Amino acid sequence: MPTDVIRRLRGDITAGDHPYLQGAWTPLLEEVNATDLKVIEGEVPWDIDGVYLRNTQNPVYQALGRYHPFDGDGMLHMAAFRDGKVSYRNRFIQTKGLSAEQEAGKRLWAGLLEDPALSTRPGWGAHGGIKDASSTDVVVHAGRALTTYYQCGEGYRLDPLTLAQEGIPPWSPLDGISAHSKVDESNGELLFFNYSTHAPYMHYGVVDRHDKLVHYVPVPLPGPRLPHDMAFTENFAILNDFPLYWDPELLAEGKHVVRFYKNQPSRFAIIPRRGRPEDIRWFEAAPTFVLHWLNAYEEGDEIVLDGYFQDEPMPRNYDGAPAGYERMMSYLDQYKMGTRLHRWRFNLKTGQTTEQRLDDRILEFGMFNQRYATKPYRYAYSAVQVPGWFLFHGYVKHDLVTGESWEVRLPEGQYASEAPFAPRVNAKDEDDGYLVTFVTNENTQGSELLLIDCKRFESGPVCRIALPHKLCSGTHSCWASGADMRDGVLRFPDH
Repeated sequence: MPTDVIRRLRGDITAGDHPYLQGAWTPLLEEVNATDLKVIEGEVPWDIDGVYLRNTQNPVYQALGRYHPFDGDGMLHMAAFRDGKVSYRNRFIQTKGLSAEQEAGKRLWAGLLEDPALSTRPGWGAHGGIKDASSTDVVVHAGRALTTYYQCGEGYRLDPLTLAQEGIPPWSPLDGISAHSKVDESNGELLFFNYSTHAPYMHYGVVDRHDKLVHYVPVPLPGPRLPHDMAFTENFAILNDFPLYWDPELLAEGKHVVRFYKNQPSRFAIIPRRGRPEDIRWFEAAPTFVLHWLNAYEEGDEIVLDGYFQDEPMPRNYDGAPAGYERMMSYLDQYKMGTRLHRWRFNLKTGQTTEQRLDDRILEFGMFNQRYATKPYRYAYSAVQVPGWFLFHGYVKHDLVTGESWEVRLPEGQYASEAPFAPRVNAKDEDDGYLVTFVTNENTQGSELLLIDCKRFESGPVCRIALPHKLCSGTHSCWASGADMRDGVLRFPDH
């Protein structure tokens, strides 16, 4: 976005008393390129090589009514490591919606907290009338970054190194792409799902390493649902039908009000990766809602799935929130939802499900070494939330074999990002690498880039690198290895 436009738009944002338009959530409207960044502490290791990408929400125009942080326009941030040096750049994701609003000079779509009828133009996604901000998630597939929106959008591709805009994938289906598509690094496949308010309510698809849609099938559900994530093993994809979804009677009136139906079980659809609807096997489990999964793998007759179980999927309204934002703040507070690390086992022979709590602490936004996706793995890295806020101030490393864990906390006033695992060059084992994270520092009103050596986890950051501006907090991130990616081309084996 041109600098003169940025300056003109900056005055259009009025934070007021909104809890998510100030502090660590202050919108960033500046785009920069920065090379050879200043190291504040330590030194950049020579054995890290690749690209860290993180998506954030930054509203360009004043909201139509109440603003939800997930309404903000997508902005992708990139930090590239090579030969002991780091470069950084950030760009707005030029969605159809943002382009239309730039042309109009104002907001055109209502957000998650308002009636879609307020939108002045037709919208996208499962919600119907909202803007596809492509602001939730990012993965790297077929040599390109793919950004997505959590209530389903068209998806947008960018060069992962230059952040040059490359538009919508030609294979993007009518019902869109949900956030949390998955890339299998062993063969370059992208697995994705979408959901909608019309039958069959969900679809599952596979895009091959050449960026061609090779599989797309319905996953019939009893009605509109709100799935947020999926998982996969070597031979199966795992989708879900949780008892937290829009009230059907109110939805018929055009009102999107979420209810938790505590007497209904959670259901898991296990489908072969190139399977048909008739191949789906459904498993039942305790009622809950899960925002994010970790890994899944096959072990004998069982499929093992790890994720974050919510004890209270429909929490009570947040006390002390600004009027009109009580419910929003409750659904952004993991402490109110009670998100805890959990394991499910689905026995393909008996059809039975067993469950196990892995940690009683409030944790979410987990990461692991993606080279171990679909395999029995040992180490997981979870983010620690600030109570009451959608902000992170630490990480927990779990040894899932011994049950041990280690924790890192940031100093007061510093807030981290979702932190992917970056394998060390010539890594010797599973935890031989770094967590990579952007940090918003309210004490300095700036931002930093941190590396945490996972072999010396509790020692904290091995280096702190200054960024050229203060980042707004956001949602998801990914890591793409430089060994696989050169000049924007991701290489995969030919099998």
